[in-house]
Amino acid sequence: MWYRSKRPRGGRDGFTLIEMLVVIAIIAVLAAVVGPEIFKSLGDANTSATRQQIEMLGAALDGYRLDNHAYPTTEQGLAALRTEPVAGQRPPRWRGPYLKRAVPLDAWDKPYVYVSPGVHDPQGYDLSSLGRDGREGGEGEDADVTSWSAEEGAGK
Repeated sequence: MWYRSKRPRGGRDGFTLIEMLVVIAIIAVLAAVVGPEIFKSLGDANTSATRQQIEMLGAALDGYRLDNHAYPTTEQGLAALRTEPVAGQRPPRWRGPYLKRAVPLDAWDKPYVYVSPGVHDPQGYDLSSLGRDGREGGEGEDADVTSWSAEEGAGK
């Protein structure tokens, strides 16, 4: 027994132009509604990752301070967490490395800004990322991520 199609002879498989345009319009509307939320989440993820790295670097800086009774100077920088500073800058009891890997870049592939003693924390340090735009200030993904809280004023 042969299978017979219920379609009339000469009928074609496929979609009409109108059907294709309707599908494309639906996809465009969905992309317009969902797209901004996805990109916002990506920006939030970069900020969150940078905040986590600042906390991790803060723990390493605290370990350095416990051994040496001071944070690395601005000149020594975060590199002092990985490699022992050279003679003349050598801390008295460096027991590093305080980081397992090289000092990371922020989520936007820019170096962190480290100052010790800090402007916001004169007894400690200021550690920050300048955000996506690489400039101080900004909002959203361009906002700075810092080791201090804007609400606290001074201190971490």
